[in-house]
Amino acid sequence: MEKRYRLELVGITYNQIESGVYALILQQAGGTRRIPIIIGFPEAQAIECKLQEVATPRPLTHDTMAATLATFGISLIEVEIRKLPNGVFAANLLLSDGETQRIVDSRSSDAVALAIRVGAPIYTSETVLLESGFDPDMQKEDENDGAEEKPTDSAGGSSAIHGDDLSSLSLSQLSEAMMKAAENENYEEAARIKAEIDNRNANNDRS
Repeated sequence: MEKRYRLELVGITYNQIESGVYALILQQAGGTRRIPIIIGFPEAQAIECKLQEVATPRPLTHDTMAATLATFGISLIEVEIRKLPNGVFAANLLLSDGETQRIVDSRSSDAVALAIRVGAPIYTSETVLLESGFDPDMQKEDENDGAEEKPTDSAGGSSAIHGDDLSSLSLSQLSEAMMKAAENENYEEAARIKAEIDNRNANNDRS
């Protein structure tokens, strides 16, 4: 079985230029490697409300989910963050009624929002951590070493992707570009690439 690592929620960052673009930051417990996950405003709000212990007049969606599980005696044992072949993050919810355990597919943002409400641990595989994570300390060192160099992508071109360039990239290339943009805290670019990935997935589903 592949080695797993526990993740801790560091917080949520947002792009002050592009409205509605947020990044959920998860960090390896006891380590420095981080995984950024691009999310929308509703999901960011649901997570922030719990982190800041903001009292809402009525229960939010994830509060209702947590209350429903508790009412029927179902516990969220853990959450595992995984990555789909198209580069989008997803999650498995391991649920138990005390006798039987079941795994339920979930969006990563919903899984984290639910996990922090019930105190469930969050894990990911070694593969996801190594492929999608980054070390902010190492990144700063690299930026300092190459301060006079123009950033390039894995193909040797500019790290910024403009205009119709997205249409010429494969899903795997788009995924890699999205992760690089998120690592550099360029959430506007990351959100634009994610929109292209989502659009292609939607077209594939309809075909």
